[in-house]
Amino acid sequence: MSRAPPTPAFYTFDPITRDLVDLIPPIQASMGGDHSDLISMCPDSMDIRNLRQGEEAQFDPATMLYLASGDWEEGGTTSRPLDSMATKEKLGRFPSDDGNVISYLISYTRQKGDMEVLHELLAKLCDGLSEDNLGEPGFRKGFGGMELLGWINNSEVKELRTSIRSGRWTALADEPLDGGVDYGFRHLLSILRSAEKRGCGILMRMHS
Repeated sequence: MSRAPPTPAFYTFDPITRDLVDLIPPIQASMGGDHSDLISMCPDSMDIRNLRQGEEAQFDPATMLYLASGDWEEGGTTSRPLDSMATKEKLGRFPSDDGNVISYLISYTRQKGDMEVLHELLAKLCDGLSEDNLGEPGFRKGFGGMELLGWINNSEVKELRTSIRSGRWTALADEPLDGGVDYGFRHLLSILRSAEKRGCGILMRMHS
């Protein structure tokens, strides 16, 4: 596969244990000092457990969402990645103009027949946390340059994997990378299989 000029952005796919939409109301309450619902939903996050009732959270909403949703190990340590470092690098540094493998897959595939879920779930994964799609501001950009793009929950992981494997799509002839769609789907399927095996969802992040 031919390569485009490198991009400074890097993308990651993190395991999450909660559907992010369910975390929005308790995070909004937590921003004002009521942490009870959020703490009960996220017992494995040390940062969430350490919030003091009655005191405003010291984190911005996007950082709270990241902390509350992560598949943390016992004691609040970093969760195990969904796949090997090799796959992480291949998806994180995809050789398209913006480096975003998911937007590339949307742009250069056509769904067949009544297939709609493929592009819907890919769009949710790469842009579901924008204010236009989520309907709430402040959940995309967080402290230290962190940028959350979107997510799919654990049931949608299986749905997306099934839709890719169904073959009810075709790569467009004018895609700029020879074999780029097949390459992207092949490594995305590896991530999806790992998430399905663990029973978790996926959060997509961008690192500038």
